[in-house]
Amino acid sequence: MVPPRPTSALLRFSGAADCDPRIDPWFDARPPALMTLAYPWFERLRRCGPDVRELFHDGCPVVCVDDAPFGYVNVFSAHVNVGFFHGAQLPDPARLLQGSGRHMRHVKLMPDAVFDAAALTALIEAAYRDIQARVHVDAVPRRAS
Repeated sequence: MVPPRPTSALLRFSGAADCDPRIDPWFDARPPALMTLAYPWFERLRRCGPDVRELFHDGCPVVCVDDAPFGYVNVFSAHVNVGFFHGAQLPDPARLLQGSGRHMRHVKLMPDAVFDAAALTALIEAAYRDIQARVHVDAVPRRAS
């Protein structure tokens, strides 16, 4: 994992709460086969630590530390994405992450397809530790040069 660098450009979302009341109904409105695949992974993201907050952003549930996002779950017509806002910097020995953007990566889950749940859990834990470090580094006052 690349150590986080101090930056004032850390992505922040307003409106994160301990429990966003829009999220569970959103999952309930998804097709059952996809909801039963997606919801447990969002629950896993929610349970990363006591500082995790959540919000609904760009049409899907997102988890944050304070107001800095680190993960999301989205349901599409035939698959589920478990995504990471700083996924490009996460260790991924199982090579689950997809995407080529500068920062974000996701794991695509398909109903009835076998995937490495332990590796996905490790990515979630790594993403949580990573955002905690980024939030901490971002909060450190910088000396004037």
